[in-house]
Amino acid sequence: MHPAAVALPARRPLFAAFSLPLMVAVFLMLWSSAFSVAKLAIADCPPLLLLAARFLIAGVLMFGIAAVSRVRWTLGRRDILLFALLGIANQAIYLGVGYVALRDISAGLSVLIFSANPIVTAVFAALVLGERMTWAKAIGLVLGIAGVAFIVQSRLSIGSDHLRGILLTVVSLLSFVGGTILFKRYAPKDGLWIGNGVQSLAAGIALLPFSLATESIGDIVPTWRLLACFAFLVLLVSVFAYLLWFKILTVSGATAASSYYFLLPPLGMLFGWLLLGEHVALSDLIGIIPVVLGIYLVTRPGPART
Repeated sequence: MHPAAVALPARRPLFAAFSLPLMVAVFLMLWSSAFSVAKLAIADCPPLLLLAARFLIAGVLMFGIAAVSRVRWTLGRRDILLFALLGIANQAIYLGVGYVALRDISAGLSVLIFSANPIVTAVFAALVLGERMTWAKAIGLVLGIAGVAFIVQSRLSIGSDHLRGILLTVVSLLSFVGGTILFKRYAPKDGLWIGNGVQSLAAGIALLPFSLATESIGDIVPTWRLLACFAFLVLLVSVFAYLLWFKILTVSGATAASSYYFLLPPLGMLFGWLLLGEHVALSDLIGIIPVVLGIYLVTRPGPART
């Protein structure tokens, strides 16, 4: 699920002492490192089993937080169904396909492709939601696609990443964008924290039979590395990062907060290098420049209307 679709329980005064720059820095570190941590985890656990367990536990934790915080249940049957469908698109398919792709693609390139989601979303929002496509967004779209294509072509030519992993990552990205458009068009304006719990549980339930049918529990290697990575993904990414993102939204607004996305590609490659020893070529550094600029142009706040 897109972090902007999550709401913090109103009565829980978390992050009150955090400055905006600190919150942004912590969120970006967590979000950009998630795929590198996931790649470490799938070395000891099949990807779908890992995700199914992650979503189910995260969903239970979110409902627990909601209960302790006395968040009022406002969701009707239609809302529950909608959030469940969003969970399947935004979490089960998006990360399920994305995690499988990590077997054939570097974590840095994976984050780079996923970071382009504001660019792809801007196109579909213009086509489906009637949102205005400005010249800045159009230029950002061209720059972003050109930069990603340049890096992908370079990676394929030297054999560091495989076409199958790249294609699966693109499919994963499109599922995420589709879920984002669905949320923008149909999701209710309240009950988002509990709705996110519904999404996580729905994603876990949807993935569980596929993971059990295609993967073996016996392939799980119980290591301290796996335990640490799993705790990081559940507690710090699925729960804490979403809470932190909503706090950022309340301080800076949705459009301004989304502009921070342009920092994710370089950070993603940095964590791929730090945690996994992934090679960063000169072509990566060259290609990432138009991607970063493109994301910035698409997500930057527009001029204030008077």
